[in-house]
Amino acid sequence: MTKAQTSDTINFISKLSFKRLLNLNKLILSFYYSKYSGKVVHGGKPVSISIEPTTTCNLRCPECPSGLRAFSRPTGDLDKNFFKKTIDEIHKELIYLIFYFQGEPYINPDFLDMVRYANKKNLYTITSTNGHFLTDENSRKTVESGLDRLIISLDGTTQEVYESYRKGGNIKKVLEGARNIVKWKKQLNSHKPYLLFQFLVVKPNEHQIEEVKKIAKEIGIDKVLFKSAQIYDYKNGNDLIPTIDKYSRYKKELDGTYSIKNKLAKSCWKMWHSNVVTWDGRVVPCCFDKDAKFLLGDLKEDSFHTIWDSRKYYGFRKAISKGREKIDMCKNCTEGTKVWL
Repeated sequence: MTKAQTSDTINFISKLSFKRLLNLNKLILSFYYSKYSGKVVHGGKPVSISIEPTTTCNLRCPECPSGLRAFSRPTGDLDKNFFKKTIDEIHKELIYLIFYFQGEPYINPDFLDMVRYANKKNLYTITSTNGHFLTDENSRKTVESGLDRLIISLDGTTQEVYESYRKGGNIKKVLEGARNIVKWKKQLNSHKPYLLFQFLVVKPNEHQIEEVKKIAKEIGIDKVLFKSAQIYDYKNGNDLIPTIDKYSRYKKELDGTYSIKNKLAKSCWKMWHSNVVTWDGRVVPCCFDKDAKFLLGDLKEDSFHTIWDSRKYYGFRKAISKGREKIDMCKNCTEGTKVWL
C-alpha cells in the first residue's frame, strides 16, 4: 500500500462512528440472511448514496445520456438548500457520499459549497469530473472544500485518441487541471483529495494503457483506475468494444454476435446499502437507472427514510432477488454480490 493509499484509508476510517458501524453491520447481516434464506429482510439505513449535482455536461461522449442530450427525464441543477435538507436527514448513518450520477459536477455553481457542507458532517466525499473546470481557482477551492476523493476521466493520452470518445474535449485542459490539484495539495499541505485517473478502456485507446500510467506518475496522481465500458448497442459488435478480454464486458459468440460475459447473481448488495438521488429529488435504485425509470420515491413528497423503508422499495428488492435477468437495467451490470463500499 502506498503512502497516499494509507492516508486515504486512515481518512476513511476516521468517518466510522459507532452509530455508522452499527448500521453497516445491520445491513450486512440482513443482506446475507436474505441472500441465503430466500426471504427478503432489510435492516438499517443507507451507508452510501449518489447525489446528482447536475445533468448538464460540456462534452458529448457516446454511450452517455448527458453527452448525447438524450434524457427522457427533466434536466437541471441540484439546489443547495434541498441538498442540505436531505443530508441533515440521513448523515448520522451515512458514510460515503458520491457527488455524481449524470452530468459534470463542476457546472453547478454551488457544487463545492455542498462538498464543504458534507465535509462538516464528517462524510467521505467523492466526485468524478471530466477535468475541464479544474482551473487554478477551482483547484484551490476543491482542496479547501475537504473533498476526499477526486476521479478525473482521462480516456486517452493523445488528443486524437482522447477526443474519439470524449467528444469536444481538450486533453491539455484535463492534464493542466490535474496538475493544478496536485499543486494546491502541496501548497495547502493537504493529503486530500485522493487523486485518480479513470481510464475507460475502449478499442481506440487500449494501446495507451501503459502510457497513461506514466503520465499519472509524472503528474503525481495517486492511482489509475481502469474501467470497462458499458455499451448499449453491443449485440452486432461495436467499434468501442476492446479486444483485450479482461477490459470487455462482452464476448463474441460463434455466430459473430456479442453477449454479456458476466452471470447475473440473484441478489444485489447495492439494493441494501445505497441508492441514487437525482438533482430534482427522485430516488432510484442505482446508477444504471439513468432515466429514473425505476422510480422508488420523490423527496419533494416524502422523507428519505419513508421512501427507503417503503413497500415499493421492498417490492423492488424482492424482484431483484427473484431474478435480475428480468429487469432491463440489470442485464448490462457488472456488479455482483460482494459487500463493499
